[in-house]
Amino acid sequence: MIIFLLRRLFLLGTVLLGLSIFAFSLGYLFPGDPLQNFTGLRYIDSAQREQLIQAYQLDQSYTTQYVAFLTRVLQGDWGLSFSSQQPLLNEIWQVLPATLELTTYALLLSFFIGVPLGILAAMKPNHLFCKSISGMALVGYSLPIFWWALLLIMLFSVTLGWLPSGGRLGVLYEIPTLTGFMLVDILLSNTHYQDAALMDAFRHLILPTLVLATYPTTVMIRFVRDAMLDVWEQNYIKTAKAKGLNRLQVLYRHGLRNALLPVIRQIGLQFSTLITLAMLTEVIFSWPGIGRWLIDSIYQRNFPAIQAGLMIISTLVITINMLTEIMHTFFNPLARKY
Repeated sequence: MIIFLLRRLFLLGTVLLGLSIFAFSLGYLFPGDPLQNFTGLRYIDSAQREQLIQAYQLDQSYTTQYVAFLTRVLQGDWGLSFSSQQPLLNEIWQVLPATLELTTYALLLSFFIGVPLGILAAMKPNHLFCKSISGMALVGYSLPIFWWALLLIMLFSVTLGWLPSGGRLGVLYEIPTLTGFMLVDILLSNTHYQDAALMDAFRHLILPTLVLATYPTTVMIRFVRDAMLDVWEQNYIKTAKAKGLNRLQVLYRHGLRNALLPVIRQIGLQFSTLITLAMLTEVIFSWPGIGRWLIDSIYQRNFPAIQAGLMIISTLVITINMLTEIMHTFFNPLARKY
């Protein structure tokens, strides 16, 4: 197990190294002056240019420039945003918690809905109810996320008026930012309207979470169903049935433990998908997360922000996938043996 962890950590370091090299190269691949792309400064006079060239070592070899770039990244100096002229790292920490909050709730929702429905769909595959679950999963898998989001907005926001169509919190409530996670900040606040603000935050969270969780839920249903069907045909399941255990006992004692092991790895894969889908969801629901921030940066041709957003999102996705793979290997004896 220790050798496996060392190999995975080495692989993680190698991938992150390749990512940093690509991010550094974007400073030259983007249109415009590489010095402006690295610093984020829109206007640089001649005297300031010479100082910045020496500070950023742009008059040296590409290897020296890359080492200087990597040093600045590790020190937290990611440059300035073209649009706001504020440090990029500060802007990222302001918008990243909103995305993590939305994707976490969507992932939990897909897990607690997808796993039970997948198990039910595998109990009696030829039953009408089980076929209906598989059919709904196929329909949800095929739904375009932007169309599904607009449909829910038209129904629950415009027609019925039950839920807000965008944002994280109503304008009537002012909650101090402590962690960046809205529900946590509301619980930590001492305002007299805490309960009302918490309910309003939940109402703002329902639609984007439901839209974002639709795709991973359908994938989870199909994945758990196939895993259960595969486990259900194993010899140890047939032996347990022959001993006189009923269907629920076999499912609880033998089926679930083996069928849900691959789900751990699937959670990491679905988190990567959620980060991608969150960009579109955040734009539709005006959710102030890093996905919307990055898309706005693309429209504004804010090259330093695009570079920083690429690094932070890619690092997050790579790290989560690596952690889930390590957890899967830790809990799965066959994977450890392999």
